[in-house]
Amino acid sequence: MRWLAFGTYDVRRHPRVGVLIEGLRDSGDDVVEVNAPLPLDTAARVAMLKQPWRLPVLAWKLAACWTSLIRQARRRRDEPVDAVLVGYLGHFDVRLARRLFRRTPIVLDHLISAAGTARDRGLADGGGIKGRLMRAIDDGALRSADLIVVDTAEHLAALPANAADRGVIAPVGAGAEWYAAARSAGERADGPLRVIFVGLFTPLHGTTTLGAALAQLTGDERIEITMVGTGQDHAGCRTLAAANPRITWIDWVTGGELPALVAGHDVSLGIFGTTAKARNVVPTKVFQGAAAGCAIVTSDTPPQRQLLGDAALFVPPGDADALADALRELAADPARLAQLKTAAAARAAERFAPATVVAPVRDRLAASSPAAAAAPPTAPPPGAEPSVSPEARTSAR
Repeated sequence: MRWLAFGTYDVRRHPRVGVLIEGLRDSGDDVVEVNAPLPLDTAARVAMLKQPWRLPVLAWKLAACWTSLIRQARRRRDEPVDAVLVGYLGHFDVRLARRLFRRTPIVLDHLISAAGTARDRGLADGGGIKGRLMRAIDDGALRSADLIVVDTAEHLAALPANAADRGVIAPVGAGAEWYAAARSAGERADGPLRVIFVGLFTPLHGTTTLGAALAQLTGDERIEITMVGTGQDHAGCRTLAAANPRITWIDWVTGGELPALVAGHDVSLGIFGTTAKARNVVPTKVFQGAAAGCAIVTSDTPPQRQLLGDAALFVPPGDADALADALRELAADPARLAQLKTAAAARAAERFAPATVVAPVRDRLAASSPAAAAAPPTAPPPGAEPSVSPEARTSAR
């Protein structure tokens, strides 16, 4: 098959779509990219939800990206494709894709819902104006897609009734660089248990719980911790853990350097939040940490237990005491640590590699459109050019 990966996605900030593209290519498919990354990080997007008067900045930046996307698409109008993959955070991009590629199946990577994220971060309740706006954004995106990719059974069940039959589950997975980092890291010499957390310090991550657990480890010289990232709850986490001198705080690490950094640790921490969203996700860091050869310690939630099985050490969400005890357990039991590392690496090799992750998407598209999977792609009608309707332009504003 021939795919076009489309949108304002940014693989450096959100590697999920990169895993899907890598998986398609590893499966023998041809993938071309029409991409104009939106220059807004997660913190900037959250600020716009808190302060709606900033939304014109989003509209301006999105319009500039869309202009680039339209130009790129026009240059490729004589290169037919079988399907269009709209990358993560494509709630608006999918509407543009629907207008540009009217006769082509559109696959939306719907890793998060706008409404769910707003609720998780305390920015909108279910019945307020912001909540209704977020649901409208979600609904419009889902209506524009022929196939909707989610990452867990819980997220599939959360799709509205008119979208549920178009949903397919594909775990987040991890790119080849994480497996390569595990091979390069080799065996670690004896020494303290090295623990790493990487994240944006959102309520989903439960970093206030993590900070309280790290405080309990003060004085335990068997455990060293690396905390990578900043975000909403960073200051609170750092305040809680301030008494522990065996913590290294790093604001961020480039995507190219991160796999080796994680692979140099014994334990990769997942999430510990108690929000509804935290109970329904398996975070990217869990897939990456397992692929990098680390033992995984994360919250005991249905999707994480279902995916990881006995390849992780689980603690109750929001339980700082249990998290501290789990790290002490691993520091005191090298055999248990080694067993968890081996189990996580085996699970990653079996289930988290890009080609494995994307297989359900390819299979579902082939089942729903056998001609697209079996036949050469058909060219657009003579003289056809991508265009943007007034409705699509309005969605950018």
